[in-house]
Amino acid sequence: MTIPPATTPADDHGPAVPYGTPEAPRIAVRGEAHLEVDPEIARIRLTIASRGKDRRAALDDLTRRNTAALDLLKSYGEAVERLETGAFSITPQLKEGRGERVHAYHGRVHITAELTDFTALGELTTRLADTDLTHVDGPWWALRPDSPAHRRARQQAVREAVQRAREYAEALDTTLAALVELADIGAEAAPPAYPAAPSGRMRSQAAAAETTAAAPLDLEPQRQRVHAQVNARFTMAPPRL
Repeated sequence: MTIPPATTPADDHGPAVPYGTPEAPRIAVRGEAHLEVDPEIARIRLTIASRGKDRRAALDDLTRRNTAALDLLKSYGEAVERLETGAFSITPQLKEGRGERVHAYHGRVHITAELTDFTALGELTTRLADTDLTHVDGPWWALRPDSPAHRRARQQAVREAVQRAREYAEALDTTLAALVELADIGAEAAPPAYPAAPSGRMRSQAAAAETTAAAPLDLEPQRQRVHAQVNARFTMAPPRL
């Protein structure tokens, strides 16, 4: 005996349709939220260079400078939340003239640091920039991906959509009946990981005559913009027109 497949009882009101009916008019609205909040993290990027008459000398010099920079960063403890080493290179510099004679070697390594303590940021950035053959880029201010600010913006966008739909219904002297659809159409417009540094590049100079440490930079955190947007569709009780 063959048992027919189970079926789901049909909805008394029929299948949902992508448009309203006189008995259940629909309202389509958009809700938006724009917040400005303090940043939660700051990123800086170091480019450490070296030079030497031969490849080994350039490599040894780069290793020494890289170790010194990492030790300085790590000395700030929990203020530096993340530390990453990027690209590394040793490049020969050819001497002008006939033939391909190597004049010197240049080394380069990139380090990215993420800080959460903005009080220490100015001092650390200044100390790094005061190091010979070290370039410092940044800071780039940002929010964490799971920042509560994103949730607040999304919730505010939904509340605005509901309020807007309710106002339309009130204009027709009726009320909302049910939510039919809620669509997230982009939520946060996250900034790129490394946008252009607002203060440009800080470059350290070899200063044999300098004996005192440079004064810490006074860095003001840049406010972050959080944007959320939703589309919502509601049904409402039939108005009397």
